Amino acid sequence: MNRLATTLMLLTLTGCGMQSLEEQTKKSPNSIVGKKTQDIGQFDPNAGAKVSDSKIAATDMITAPVSAYGPMLEKISKSHIEHAVRLFEATEGRYPKDYEEFFEKIVKANNIQLPVLPGGKKYQYDVENHKLEVIDAPAAAAPAATVP
Repeated sequence: MNRLATTLMLLTLTGCGMQSLEEQTKKSPNSIVGKKTQDIGQFDPNAGAKVSDSKIAATDMITAPVSAYGPMLEKISKSHIEHAVRLFEATEGRYPKDYEEFFEKIVKANNIQLPVLPGGKKYQYDVENHKLEVIDAPAAAAPAATVP
């Protein structure tokens, strides 16, 4: 018994070769978790971009929480922009007339910061329908409009 206690004490003191808690919880510099963006392009319905359905495709109960992360961010972001657009419409009596007004009067004026999406997905604002879209395939999407 004495030998077991000594071994356990030595393993505890040496750390068993394991990383420190700080090292274990350190985020990768490539991680998108916690990162924010105002990169919202202008949606072009004729560009043929694939719009995300924001549905959770969980087939394995072990990986379900990870597969739910992206679609949950999409839904939260969409509702955040929808709320801001409704407030704009309520105060102005109209929707933003174009993408530039949406970006200036809603995104910049309210300092809206949306979470960076996984898988290279991009946000785009649909001016005609007054809603935020998430584009699955950025390579097929129209280039994001840039507002100076």
